[in-house]
Amino acid sequence: MSHLRLVLITVMAAVVLMATAAHAAPSLQVYIDTTPSGGKLDIRPGTYVGPVVITKPIIIDGHGKVTLHGRSKGTIMTIECDGVEVRGMHLTASGRSHDQVDAGVLIEADNVLFENNTLDNCLFGVHVSSGDHNVIRGNVISSLIDRDIVLRGEGVRLWYSRYNLIENNIIFQVRDMVLASSPYNKVFGNKISGGRMGMELVYSQATEIAFNILTGNEHGIVGVYSDSLYIHHNQIMHQDKLAGSAVAVKGSSQTRIEYNDILDCAVGLTANSPIFPEDILYLLGNTFAYNSVAMFFYGDRGGHIIHGNHFQGNFQQVAVTAPSSAIDNDWLGNYWQDYVGFDRDGDGVGDKPYTIFLYSDRIWMDRSMAKFYRGSPNLEIIDFVERLVPFSDPDIILQDPKPMMKVR
Repeated sequence: MSHLRLVLITVMAAVVLMATAAHAAPSLQVYIDTTPSGGKLDIRPGTYVGPVVITKPIIIDGHGKVTLHGRSKGTIMTIECDGVEVRGMHLTASGRSHDQVDAGVLIEADNVLFENNTLDNCLFGVHVSSGDHNVIRGNVISSLIDRDIVLRGEGVRLWYSRYNLIENNIIFQVRDMVLASSPYNKVFGNKISGGRMGMELVYSQATEIAFNILTGNEHGIVGVYSDSLYIHHNQIMHQDKLAGSAVAVKGSSQTRIEYNDILDCAVGLTANSPIFPEDILYLLGNTFAYNSVAMFFYGDRGGHIIHGNHFQGNFQQVAVTAPSSAIDNDWLGNYWQDYVGFDRDGDGVGDKPYTIFLYSDRIWMDRSMAKFYRGSPNLEIIDFVERLVPFSDPDIILQDPKPMMKVR
């Protein structure tokens, strides 16, 4: 018998044993119902079955040794009362209905602490619906790994929920993290990998996103119609989908994107033209390194503030749909690895502006199918000829009047 076949048989046997054990296990609801309001339920190690509903303020602690099995029916745990604490639990086998939002845990309350739990084989992970001031901390969350990524659910889903803290969770192999109509939340220190959208914010203004690590997702942080976002000190890496951006912002005014490391992505930043004068972004102190395109602007106007960023090793520094969408931005004091110039007075600033012209880049910017040929000898020859003997004056994409000679 081959080693691989033995492993498969062992895994299948373990699944069968877990399912069998779950059907024979006691219901956790009985223990919850007999715990007094304000009391603590220390559960004996083992497997229990759900679903369960918590309607009074209690503390549930599984000490990392208790499994709550949902038997693939609906949401495993529903919290309907303020002030509940749940920790040290393993929640597995939710239902598989997107319409019903079958999840590991549904929180429909305020001031709930849900920490140090493991959720796997759940369609959705943590679903907070109309819940405020909750803390989702230190959990390990994954979805139905046997499904295509678009058929999985969100690892964390906030719906009309405010002032929540999502902190230090490990989220992998889910579809997205979604904050919908959920302003004033904080998303700190999470590790998110192998998903479609690391984070998507829709009508979720004034959210702070910091110190997260996103790697291997199709898209990173996406803000849509969410004003006053504060996105800082995140690491977003290894996104190779051509249509994916590490950070994408649309229709979100007064958003600050500061001190993030954006490395090895198809597109570092995607942003639209400001529709109104206040719809500008502040891009300060970020590092864009080894991306196919560091920044992509679409629309016919600029106005964003882009100061003190570090551009190194990118195939293309800036791409546009219209030259005015970048040239109208406020570029100042950025470090450009490909800057050609001197610093004769030694003040750390280049003696002449850093300027990007459109040459052969125009071809693939106008015709997306031509992206396949970027870096090919044919386009390199066209680019060389246009620089040597231009047939017409090239458009300027951007001009930084004070390029930095060294990284700050």
